[in-house]
Amino acid sequence: METVLIIGGTGAQGIPVIKALTSDGKYAVRVITRNAATSEAKLLADLPGVTVVEGDCYDESTLRNTLPGVDRVFANTNGLAIGEMAEIYWGIRLYELSREFGVKHFVYASLPYASKIGNFNDKYRVGHCDGKARVAEYISAQPTSPMAWTIVTSCLYMESLSEFLVPTYEPNDDVHVFALPLGQGRCPMITLDDNAAYVRWTLDNPSQSNGLNLKVVTENVTGDELAAAFSKVTGKKSVYRDVSLEEYFRLPIFPDPDAKMSSNPTSITVRKNFSGLWNSWKDDLWKWDYQLLDRILPTRTKSTEEWMAKTGYTGKAVPLLKDFIFADK
Repeated sequence: METVLIIGGTGAQGIPVIKALTSDGKYAVRVITRNAATSEAKLLADLPGVTVVEGDCYDESTLRNTLPGVDRVFANTNGLAIGEMAEIYWGIRLYELSREFGVKHFVYASLPYASKIGNFNDKYRVGHCDGKARVAEYISAQPTSPMAWTIVTSCLYMESLSEFLVPTYEPNDDVHVFALPLGQGRCPMITLDDNAAYVRWTLDNPSQSNGLNLKVVTENVTGDELAAAFSKVTGKKSVYRDVSLEEYFRLPIFPDPDAKMSSNPTSITVRKNFSGLWNSWKDDLWKWDYQLLDRILPTRTKSTEEWMAKTGYTGKAVPLLKDFIFADK
């Protein structure tokens, strides 16, 4: 049985990944967490083959104590919590330490390089995407031996429809409103279960995944398609309302949009960061190879409507990201 070290294991992406890896006993999993008494850590500790290690995954001594005996690493650094600069440092350092300790396969969870895709136009700057993507470019420049590497570039979790994209309800009109600064662009989303399945595939098939930047998505959906899917699945009236960025940042999820994303002096504001994100979606910059995704995971969820039907989606707000920092200020 091979041992996989998971960085970011107690987060929204990490928990489904660990469940996918431990579903059949093929892998043993180590998870680093600052507090083993949290509900997320306890949930993971109860899974077969999971060892919870208390420590800081952004601390070299913790990593050096945890890496011996590890065969593979899946690293999903948390840029929303530690900031863009620290994410770049720790993404690269995690790769280097994995090489030092003889890890066979390093899998890095990335996001699209929004600034680069947008020709480095400042309107597309997204700190939490660009930080990960810079690490991905560093890893892509490394040899595929002696340590294999794979990048899994994902996008917005579809489960964010219950948090980041939750519709508002207008009782006077009996309508659910998806008020988004999307224009006629497309918002890319991936279900967490399918994302986990793709990560499992990379580890199960290193001969195919070594040296690959696998870009995963469920669907690039327009605002009108989103509202139509909601109405079809729930039977409730729904509309898409294109709003300005200024209107969007007045929503309750952004109590202080002009706050910095992190305490680092290089950090941009919440407004700047998420304006760049929505601008990149509005201009439909993020592209995907659906044929490749279908070949790798034929059972994948194909649409937002399918996901809504599978999960019994109602449009109710449900917390997802424990480090949804701009909602906690």
